[in-house]
Amino acid sequence: MDRKIVFEGLSKKGNKIIIGYPMKNDAQIFCDYINALSKEKTFVRFQGEEIKLEDETKYLNTQLERIIKRQTVELLAFCNNVLIGISSIDMKDKTESHEGVLGISIAKEYRGEGIGKIFMQLIIKEAEKNMPQLRIITLGVFGNNPLAISMYEKLGFKEYGRLPKGSLHKNNYVDHIYMYKNVENRS
Repeated sequence: MDRKIVFEGLSKKGNKIIIGYPMKNDAQIFCDYINALSKEKTFVRFQGEEIKLEDETKYLNTQLERIIKRQTVELLAFCNNVLIGISSIDMKDKTESHEGVLGISIAKEYRGEGIGKIFMQLIIKEAEKNMPQLRIITLGVFGNNPLAISMYEKLGFKEYGRLPKGSLHKNNYVDHIYMYKNVENRS
């Protein structure tokens, strides 16, 4: 089975980027990617922990089921057949079943190439197209990540709350900022 591709183009630095949906055999590349981010202790929830392939396989299988049920949209970015980014919007349930939570990460070597902006635009477009219940997208961002905050604001996200010292990043407590964006053309 071939990967469903939603974008092929160039980054600002001229790298050929392909963005598409995950496939069942992606667990190992997911695991390697997440563990690299975790070791870096970048602006993600994992701060040095090592993820096991078994756990990543369970996660991937759950995500694939949720994609079929229109509860999740997940995209992967590749450069030269190497996974360089993951983004998803995951629907909440019950009284919050109209809210999708966005997550995005880009590998260190590919940051600053405009891939994050392309990724954000695509994940939102795919979510609007594939998740009819979606009305609002939320995200959380480390307060010491001004580049991400600026990008989110340029894409229409607004801050709606801040938890002082809500995230532990590289042994320092930093504010956790909550942002939202209403989905256009939906009541």
